[in-house]
Amino acid sequence: MKQKVLEVKNLTVIYKEENREKIILNGISFNIYTNEILAFIGKSGSGKSITCFSILGLLNKNFLIDGEIYLYDDNKKINLLNLTEKELREIRGNKVSMIFQEPSTALNPIITVGEQIVDTILAHRKDISKEDAKTLALKVMKEAQIPDVEKRFNQYPFELSGGLKQRVAIAMAIVNSPKVLLADEPTTALDITVSAYILRLFLRLKERLDLGILLITHDFGVVAEVADRVIVLKDGEIVEEGNVFQIFNTPKSEYTKELLKSRILLSKV
Repeated sequence: MKQKVLEVKNLTVIYKEENREKIILNGISFNIYTNEILAFIGKSGSGKSITCFSILGLLNKNFLIDGEIYLYDDNKKINLLNLTEKELREIRGNKVSMIFQEPSTALNPIITVGEQIVDTILAHRKDISKEDAKTLALKVMKEAQIPDVEKRFNQYPFELSGGLKQRVAIAMAIVNSPKVLLADEPTTALDITVSAYILRLFLRLKERLDLGILLITHDFGVVAEVADRVIVLKDGEIVEEGNVFQIFNTPKSEYTKELLKSRILLSKV
């Protein structure tokens, strides 16, 4: 039985700079459940990535945030917007993890990828030795379908292909068994073959780890491949929500119909 792991209620984000204000998110609400991929789709500037940054508390002081964001963890309901920065650091990479569009953003170029995964473990696990953390890191690298893990463990990010770097970023994101995984356009920088491989990996991980995944994308092809539910976002507002079959077969909003139509046209080019 699926359980709620994240609840967002009336989330509003306003960007304020000097005498200028702009509404980025306008009172959006949604839930994420275990063993589920919820896809956020919309054009650039619709507020998809800002949603992820709001959940993790990564927005700077120019962004004013209102609403409620609840993480459900071991029968506890935690409002992430009420946490201090120190408390949020305990959540990030532990209970809630994020995979960025460009994997190099998440990886330190001067530290081996294995050491970076080990550091992620040790940052949240005080009960584990460095040797045991390495064993766990190698296990999770295998789970992320990284070949020849002993060799890769000792390599630097610049020695890896884009696809391998993204798999390392995924390993780093899941190594502490998070409740929620935020994936911000994780296949955009990859070629078609590697993208398909990464998407299949998400499907395996959501089932094996009982993950709730929020997948940010602008590509209906990605949605069709892996999503269970879909939210269509336009100018910071939800214009449509439903399961993947409803959205593709009986879209209600004109905006969703336009997005689907543009995908069909592009596929014919």
